[in-house]
Formats: sequence, C-alpha cells, structure tokens
Amino acid sequence: MQDRFREVCANYLGNFLGRIEASVALLSEDQVWWRPNAATNSVGNHLLHLQGNLSQWVLAGLGGIPYERHRSHEFSASGGARRQDLVDGLRQVIQQCQAVIREMPSSLMLKPMRIQGVETDGTHAVVHVVEHTSYHTGQVVHIVKELLGPEARIEFFPQHRNE
Repeated sequence: MQDRFREVCANYLGNFLGRIEASVALLSEDQVWWRPNAATNSVGNHLLHLQGNLSQWVLAGLGGIPYERHRSHEFSASGGARRQDLVDGLRQVIQQCQAVIREMPSSLMLKPMRIQGVETDGTHAVVHVVEHTSYHTGQVVHIVKELLGPEARIEFFPQHRNE
C-alpha cells in the first residue's frame, strides 16, 4: 500500500509538471514575469516558489539533500531568469523529488520531523507537496489563460468538454 501511495504521488508531480510545461511554453519571456498588480505573483514567481518548496520539503526534508532556501526571493523576483531556465530548473527538481519519494523507506512515512517550522512526518510531507504543486499548477494555467485567452487552447481533459 505504501509503495502504491508513493508511486501515485510521484506520478502526480510529473503530471503537474507536464501541465506547467505546456502552459509556460505558450508565453513570451515578458509574459512569464507579468503581474496584474503588486499583490499577485507572476508565472516566474510560481516556478521559483515550487522549486524552493519542493527542494525544502522533499529533497532536504525527506531525502537529506542539503538545500538553502531563499523564500523571499521566490516572490520578489521580477525577471532575470529565462522561461526555459525556469522550466528546466523545475523539471530537474521534480524529477529528483520523484526519485526521493519512490525510494523513500517505509520507516520514514510515520517518522516525526520538522520541515519549514512544521511538525510533520513523511506521509504528510508527500501529501503537502502534491497538494501545493497542484495549487500552483492551477495558478500558472490560470495566468496563461488570462494572458492569452481562448488562443491558449489549453485543454487537459478534452474528453469531458461536452459532458
């Protein structure tokens, strides 16, 4: 059961990555950093944030891989990184996270730990990153649709369109 849980969660991260890659590929370099106002984040901010969050929770928290997070930069950045570099960085982190999750020993599933100031265990950490990645994937897709309108033609579930 635990093996199936870990495999399903790792696969979800890959599915979210695919949706992000397909959506971000439609944007120009300037659009990646577009914000409608100061209270929101750009696609670039979301990609940086996901890299930081996944690295802190999975790579460092579960995998023991040293990582120094600069969370405030994830949200304050307003350019500098190219679209493809952001996507490549996220892809690398997600692939590493998938490996850590798939190879995670059963003993870590219920082991108490502290990640980002949160008392947690391995199961909660995995659920957190899947939920968190899902949330930001939806935000990225929404921003792309907001910028491009119907021309974006983003359709992840076309089989359900006419139900």
